Amino acid sequence: MEWPTVWVAAAVYLPIVVTFALIAAGWVPWWAPTPVLAWCVAWQASLQHEVIHGHPTPRAWVNRLIAGPPMLVFVPFDRYRDSHLAHHVDERLTDPLDDPESWYVTAARWQRAGRLERGLRWMMNSLAGRVVVGPLWILGLSLATDGRDLAAGRRLCSLALHSAQLGVLAVVLSVAGMPVWGYLVLVVWPATGLMLVRSFAEHRPDPLPAQRTVIVEAGGAFDLLFLSNNLHALHHERPGLPWYLLRRVFRDGREGILARNGGYRFESYAKMAARYLFSPRDHPIHPMFR
Repeated sequence: MEWPTVWVAAAVYLPIVVTFALIAAGWVPWWAPTPVLAWCVAWQASLQHEVIHGHPTPRAWVNRLIAGPPMLVFVPFDRYRDSHLAHHVDERLTDPLDDPESWYVTAARWQRAGRLERGLRWMMNSLAGRVVVGPLWILGLSLATDGRDLAAGRRLCSLALHSAQLGVLAVVLSVAGMPVWGYLVLVVWPATGLMLVRSFAEHRPDPLPAQRTVIVEAGGAFDLLFLSNNLHALHHERPGLPWYLLRRVFRDGREGILARNGGYRFESYAKMAARYLFSPRDHPIHPMFR
């Protein structure tokens, strides 16, 4: 049992429960604590990532219970698990055909894209655009993927479970007195945007797979929110390492890790924002597919 992760789970869910109770009791208006909920829901997404990598217990079903509730609404847990584990094939990182978490496209896909899609992709290649528009993009992709799975008869049990969990969440929101639209707009949207801050510059196209993954040496609140996954190059080197050991291992081996990832690093997310807040990182077309 990895107790630091269990305590994180408690720290994630307790404020959510207390917040819903306060709203239901009429002690606070439903919209007032939404920033707290958004932070906790984003934190739960980091907890889901930890669970996907086999933490905090040896039993997958227990881990699933800990992080399974779809607080971010969009993506069924099973699909997130499968796509994320496929993403960990480092030789295919950023490949728009083989990396399910790639934000790049091939030149052929770019040629087929309309003016609106091209504009959105350019917008999401800046940090501000990724945070604001990215959640809507993910929602659209998720709905399209679910539709294709239903039409093909795939993941039916997973989709049924996800739908049932969303039904429970809707009942909880109704009992608490928070409108579903308010939860989606003021909790899910900003929570997803927070997670997209972490993933914005996580990977770059590079001929060497080891040099495709970033290190962001952010500490404090962001390091805790992302469960040290901002030390992403180290996570890809040792994906089974629990989050609370990443910072120590990075500190002890910093020079070697940065040498292996080609020095791809940011001192902080503030420094990243100063560079890319409104400026695109690169072209949406993957350089190997131009």
